[in-house]
Amino acid sequence: MNIFVMVLVAIFVAGYYVLTAPNTRTPEQETLYAIERSDLRSVAECTTAVHNAKLHGETFDDICVQQNNIISQNVCLNKSSKIIPCDSTKTPVLNYVITTTNVLPESKFNAMTEILEQYYSNIGTFGILTNKNIVSGGMQSKYSVPNTIVSNLKLQDGQLIYITQYAVPIKKTVSITPTQQSIDCPNGTVKTYRFGRWQCIATNDKTTCGGDMVWNSELLECMPDETRKPLCANNQTAVMIDDIWNCMDPIPENACSDNQVLQMNYDTNTWECIPSPTETNISTKCSNIKSNDYYIKIGTTTRVPISSCTDCEKHILDTNTCKSYCIPDPTKIGTPGCYADAKKCTGPRHGFYFGFPNAEYITHIPDIEKKYVPIDAHHSQNRKFNCLDCGDGTIDTEKSFPPYIAICK
Repeated sequence: MNIFVMVLVAIFVAGYYVLTAPNTRTPEQETLYAIERSDLRSVAECTTAVHNAKLHGETFDDICVQQNNIISQNVCLNKSSKIIPCDSTKTPVLNYVITTTNVLPESKFNAMTEILEQYYSNIGTFGILTNKNIVSGGMQSKYSVPNTIVSNLKLQDGQLIYITQYAVPIKKTVSITPTQQSIDCPNGTVKTYRFGRWQCIATNDKTTCGGDMVWNSELLECMPDETRKPLCANNQTAVMIDDIWNCMDPIPENACSDNQVLQMNYDTNTWECIPSPTETNISTKCSNIKSNDYYIKIGTTTRVPISSCTDCEKHILDTNTCKSYCIPDPTKIGTPGCYADAKKCTGPRHGFYFGFPNAEYITHIPDIEKKYVPIDAHHSQNRKFNCLDCGDGTIDTEKSFPPYIAICK
């Protein structure tokens, strides 16, 4: 009987040792580690599946999407880095598909990073959001998420995030083969089917017009846009000066003296006689200096290619052509009517530029030779100094050249 009890005790002690030995606990820990990695990998796989479905215009519907609160959406930014609707009439500058998950526990960051490094090392925009950067596996550099996206989407550190930037496809123009009989065009023109009929168009025609000009398809040139003609007060006259409508007071009948010229004072909107800029003592090869000053009659609509200089400009003399021109005068930025309070146009989001009326005007300014000067709807053509506001964006310091040129990034 004692021998039987001793055998039972021996078996019990041996079993307890086997169950509590370290080599038996190791498989249990490895099993828990494998389960955790499997769960995290399923989150990553579900995120990529939702993201890829969004890119192809489809929907990935699985229980893992609801469990991890995985959301995929389109985000579009304009040139000022502001979020705009992706179906806006204005084509976005930056376009993204962004997929996010719930915030991961900090204790699982290392395990998720290992999964990203092992299975998604070639995707630099798929990782854990940390301080507005995407930390991905196998990538030394971090992808920085734009501040406006972080703030508007309320992204949080610890979220698994996948970002893809793509281009918005441009709808192809459907061309209709004309059925009308063709025409023969003379030299220097090209045959074009426009507005339902064949037309002969100049080879280098200009179809975009600046200022208050509009393209005339019949005359094939820019003409004053009568719809933009202002209603001037009293007996003022609407005058086209450098492609811009201006309201002018009547020109006095008394002409200025020989050494003076008539100039419009844009501060008081009155005409005044000033010393002629061509009356200088500088020796020149020009015997006859041609001044670009023009006179008009009351009540008429006149197109003046180059008028007397404004208070924001100064005269220069081209000794090769013996013609005088107007160019911007940077010393007049603080002058009322040019840009009175120059202190307001400061900081990285603001920059000075001059309102150039047309491309020909720019050719007379040596300081901006070979530089790109934008003449568009974002830049005024008022022949004054202006302040460009880039909103949430910043001034492109490489392309800008104050106070003549200002371009937003």
